Amino acid sequence: MAKNLKKLGWTRRKERVRRRVRGDGARPRLNVYRSEKHVYAQVIDDASGATLVAASTLSPEFKALQIKSWDTQAAEKVGELVAAKALARSLKSVVFDRNGFLYHGRVKAVADGARKAGLEF
Repeated sequence: MAKNLKKLGWTRRKERVRRRVRGDGARPRLNVYRSEKHVYAQVIDDASGATLVAASTLSPEFKALQIKSWDTQAAEKVGELVAAKALARSLKSVVFDRNGFLYHGRVKAVADGARKAGLEF
């Protein structure tokens, strides 16, 4: 049992979600990743394999807000930032990819922030 069981479970959930969630040119995929300190969100076109827009708690726009990077308020701001960037590129509708994480806490806050800023799921 040398493998980390927590990481193994996360990998299985991630693969299960990715089997069902695909992004294309009309509805790209909003991918969310959370670490212990930071939250990352990016909009990806799976057909071309390109990241269209991205935002995180490490982006300069977020750092200008001067709030903590590890709470749900920060995650909601990241959702708003990625939504604003997506809307600027005329992307209104996306498919939400929770990336194997439970739809709870900071992952849910990113989705709520993106919805509040005008993205449709």
